[in-house]
Amino acid sequence: MEKQSRKQNYFSGKNSDFSAISRKGFLSETGKYLAIGAVGSLVIEGAGMDVFAQSSIKATSPPSKIPADKSEPIVLEKWKSEVDQQSGPTPTPMPPDQRIGYAVVGLGHLSLEEILPALNSCKNSKLTALVSGSPEKMKKVATQYGIKSENCYSYETYDQIKNNKEVDVIYIVLPNGLHKEYTIRGAKAGKHILCEKPMANTSQECREMIDACAKAGVKLMVAYRIQYQPHNRKVRELIKNKEFGAPKFLEASNCQSSANPDHWRHKIKLAGGGALPDIGLYCLNTTRFVLGEEPTEIFAYKYTTPGNPLFTEIEEMVSWQMRFPSGVIASCSTNYNVHESRHYRVLCEKGWVNLDKAFAYKGQNLTTARAEGKLELNQNVGIAETDQFAIEMDHFSDCIIKNIKPYTPGEEGLQDHILMEAIYQSAKEGKPVKINSSSATAGIHGPEPELD
Repeated sequence: MEKQSRKQNYFSGKNSDFSAISRKGFLSETGKYLAIGAVGSLVIEGAGMDVFAQSSIKATSPPSKIPADKSEPIVLEKWKSEVDQQSGPTPTPMPPDQRIGYAVVGLGHLSLEEILPALNSCKNSKLTALVSGSPEKMKKVATQYGIKSENCYSYETYDQIKNNKEVDVIYIVLPNGLHKEYTIRGAKAGKHILCEKPMANTSQECREMIDACAKAGVKLMVAYRIQYQPHNRKVRELIKNKEFGAPKFLEASNCQSSANPDHWRHKIKLAGGGALPDIGLYCLNTTRFVLGEEPTEIFAYKYTTPGNPLFTEIEEMVSWQMRFPSGVIASCSTNYNVHESRHYRVLCEKGWVNLDKAFAYKGQNLTTARAEGKLELNQNVGIAETDQFAIEMDHFSDCIIKNIKPYTPGEEGLQDHILMEAIYQSAKEGKPVKINSSSATAGIHGPEPELD
């Protein structure tokens, strides 16, 4: 009777104010009933509903399509309406023993913050080896990512990687001035090479790297992640299809603030230059990518604040213009001594396309504008973010599996160095520099990447 009385006291809408019961009190009392082991359900009198009812519902798998091809994604049952943005395909990683193995050379910011985590989310790529000049750091990273001690190499033992069958690709993530040496040594070891941008310090070094990989019969790709990133690819599509008419003018800027004069980026032998090859290169390469053509003339100037200890060896700022065969003019700028800003805008006959945070690792915001009568239509084009590093590595792995040319091969990196040298020349001479690249750039790219 006590149990029945307490039940009515707490739960009866007739004899008590249910709204006055505290959550703590409710849970306390219901917990007591569950502990007593009452069979059936507790009834909230007057509410017409069961609480904590014992159920006969069983876990079942919803309808789905399971393709026979292991590379095809599982297709789950539809639940979203067409009026909402649709989800992408379900992740479809290959079995670990069938993925392409990567050795990452250099364990600095980019490797630890972006590349190594990205390898965990790749579809057909995996981390199998590490190369570092810091044994302590490498030991910790190897433990974190499950890399065997025999797959850890120093810069001195780097060449022994040729005997490691678990390594298919060497990803060079070293200061620019070391790219040539470790690319050539890696090629001689018989491994395919993925090299961070800029490809090297000079165009001549690029040519030597290309020749070394060709001689060794291995593939060479430059890590131009922007060319695989969905927002930037969408801009290229809009421009190519002339959704807003023909492009007429492009403005691009990639800037950030530096703080450590002892960092390798501020040493000319290691960096090859200042803001231009490090971050200004994004403006240069992305402009070529979205327009789909090569510049015929460049005019530039550079500036460095006198007495700033950050810029005793490298330049602080570079600004340049490029003229293209179609008549498009591109105005680009890069700076190592201002607040971070990364964007570009393509001005067309009938509207414009703008991408904020264009060169960042995430957070891209794509907007467009055009007029319709008395209306100015501004659109925010929402595209799901993806891991840019995982996409580019999976593309290279796909090229190795299918034995095809990478979309951004060594020749792409070489072309950027030719243009950067023209930028420096123009800034030094104070006059435009003509570019003759029609024959040199023919067939640079491999087949269009198959991206999800």
